[in-house]
This record gives sequence, structure tokens and C-alpha cells, in this order.
Amino acid sequence: MPALKQLLGGNLRQLAMVIVLILEILLFQFLTGGTVLSAQNLQNVLSGNTYVLILAMGMVLVIIAGHIDLSVGSVAAVIGIVLAKVTSEQSGAGLPWWLGIGVALIVGVIIGSWHGFWVAIVGVPAFVVTLGGMLLFRGMNQFIGKSLSIPVPDQVKFIGAGYMNWLPPIAIGNWIINSETIILAMIAALLMVFMRTRKRVRLAKAGAELPASWIFVVQVVFTCIIILLFGWIFATGRPGTSLPISGIIVILLFLFYNFLSRNTPLGRGIYAVGGNRVAAALTGISVRKVNFFVMFNSSVLAAIAAVCFVGRSGASTPFDGNLWELDAIASVFIGGASVWGGIGTLGGTMVGALVMAFLNNGLQLLGVGTDWTQMIKGLVLLLAVAFDVLSKKQGKPSIIGLFSATRKRNQASSDTALVPENDSKKESPEQEAKA
Repeated sequence: MPALKQLLGGNLRQLAMVIVLILEILLFQFLTGGTVLSAQNLQNVLSGNTYVLILAMGMVLVIIAGHIDLSVGSVAAVIGIVLAKVTSEQSGAGLPWWLGIGVALIVGVIIGSWHGFWVAIVGVPAFVVTLGGMLLFRGMNQFIGKSLSIPVPDQVKFIGAGYMNWLPPIAIGNWIINSETIILAMIAALLMVFMRTRKRVRLAKAGAELPASWIFVVQVVFTCIIILLFGWIFATGRPGTSLPISGIIVILLFLFYNFLSRNTPLGRGIYAVGGNRVAAALTGISVRKVNFFVMFNSSVLAAIAAVCFVGRSGASTPFDGNLWELDAIASVFIGGASVWGGIGTLGGTMVGALVMAFLNNGLQLLGVGTDWTQMIKGLVLLLAVAFDVLSKKQGKPSIIGLFSATRKRNQASSDTALVPENDSKKESPEQEAKA
């Protein structure tokens, strides 16, 4: 039993949402006769939910800091119509596509600064600020677009719906393999092996307690198999398809924000402010800067999500962004973030977003109506948050606490051994906040 717990990362419950995601995929794979894990369906799931994944990355930082953002859907809608208008030759300025994207991102920066000003400087609660923003920017979308659908250039469509097809494909028997996708999967697997091995060596030098070597090998091999398997599926789809460009954008953003939240003073400050902003201020953390950043960043990511969405749909419409904020919030809470702030991770949020994405996709493939789909999604969200609340009442860690417990213990052991004795006695921002 101890070996099994180590193999699963220290505790079976810490993988709760991952296990739920796997079981969900396997269930729909069986019920749909193998359609869910087909290359075309996985491409549709990834490209069709890119905007939710990107919005959720910004939303989780907002919620960790103890706020909420109800405006991201409307912000994305107004940025989408701005992009379409400035690049349209018939009804707009006819700017080059790259300049139009630049204008869209600048609008996201302006809106993010607007929200950050009211929340961080004036002190208006984020709920009120973003509720007003939801109404303001929804109306602005209708005003700018005149309730019309406006197409975007082909280059923008490529960002939202294109695939990597720059190198000649590899032909093996009857298989036509996309070169870029399979190379990317191999690089990702090798990089994962290198990072895990380097971390294990560092922990060993630091004198930390490590799992048995065979457990480490099994974990690494299993992860490599998963990476290469999905790489193979994406690479062997219909000729001309591969891993979507929008999927690459999601991966790059995830790597950046995961590093920021875990390994930078700003990231640790977000957790500290969400846990206890008074204690965070006493430790020298600028609560204003943290609040400004999370609100600012949420709107910037909404701009990126808007570019990907209008690129995939081919046009900006009056209905873009409708209820997107609810999908992002649901992904964050299903991924294990606390409703009180201070707890959450990018990894858990991505798992939560994929749970919702495959739930939507599986029910659609089974022909379930929109009414039942919405009811099921609401129940899933309610159960996920109820589990978190009940766990706290019983004195247990939340889902996300279990999900990252082992990593935190290993990191703490490494930091204690690698820093001078005096520094090792200092508490982390999260510990100071709890104190």
C-alpha cells in the first residue's frame, strides 16, 4: 500500500479530478463507439474550447487573489468586434491582420487597466466593477458592431482554426504522419524526462526522502506514453490536420503562467493576498499591485481568447462571449480552487476545463439536448464546490491541496536543504498569510 500511494503521487485523493477526467473520457469513448478519442474529435475539442482554457488561466489567478471577474465574456466580445472592424475592408479601416491583432491586444490592456484601477486604487469590489464591465462592454459590442456579423482575415482564421503543416509529412505504410506534431510530442517527452530527472537529482543531493527508483521510472514512462499517444493521435488524423495552432497557444500560455504562479514573487504574492491580505501586507507584499495585476491580466487573456475564437468562427458576431465567464469560473472551481481564495493551481484549472469540455463534447455526440447539458453541467459544478466546502469543514485539504501536496513537500525539502540555515527558517508567503 505505501508503494501504491507513492506511485500515485502520495495519496489517491490528490488525483481525484484527473481520475474523474480519465473515467469521463473512457465512458464517453465507450458510449460513442470510439468517437471521443478520434483525431478529428480531439482536434475539435481542443480548438473549440481554446477560449475557455485561456479565460480560465486568468480567472484562476483572480479567484486565488480573492476576487471574481464577471466581465471576461463581454470584454472578449468587444475586443473581437474591434479586431473585425479594424481589419475589415468593407466596413472598417482595412488594417493589416497583424496590426489588427495588435490593436485588439491594446484594447485588452486598456480595459484591464480600467478594471485594475477601480479594484486596486479606488477599492471598489471586483464583483461590482466587473458586473458593471459586463454590462458596459456588452453594450459597447452592440454599438460598435451594429449587431452585425463581421468577418476576419484569413490569417486570423489560421490562428483560430489552422494546423501545423510546414514540413513534409512522414509516410509509414498506410500512415501519413504530421511531422511537426510528432516531433513536438517527442521533444515534450524528452523535456519531461530531463526535468523530472534533474529534480530528482537535486532532491537527492539535498537529502530529501525520495520514492523508490522503480516508482520514479514507472511514473516517467507512463507520462511519456500519454504524451506520445496523444501526439500520435493528433499527428495521424485527416491529411492536412495536426495539433491546432490554438492548442500551441494554450500550451505556451500554460507553461508561462504555471511558472509565474509557482516560481515568482508575484505568484506567491497572489496566493498570500488571497489567503490573508492583512498578513500579506504586513510581510511587505503590495496588495494593490497584486489586485491590479490579476484584474489587468484577466482582460489581456480575454483579448487573446477573443482572437482565437473569432479566428475559429471566421467572424465576430453579436452573440460572442455570451456566458463565457461562467464556463471559466466553473473550470476554476471544478479544478479545485477555493471559493474563499488563496487556493488553486493552473494545472487543476486546466483539468477542470477539460472535464467540462469533454462533458459538453460527449453529451453532444450522444445527442443530448442543450437543456439537459446545462442541468448536468450545473450539478457537476455544485458537487465540485460542495466537496471542497465539506472537506474544509471536516478539517481535510481541498481537492487542489491534495492534488499538489506531494510536490509542495518535495519542494519544501529541496528549499530547506539548498538555502542557508537562517533563510530556511523563514516562512513562505502562504504560511505567513495563514499565520
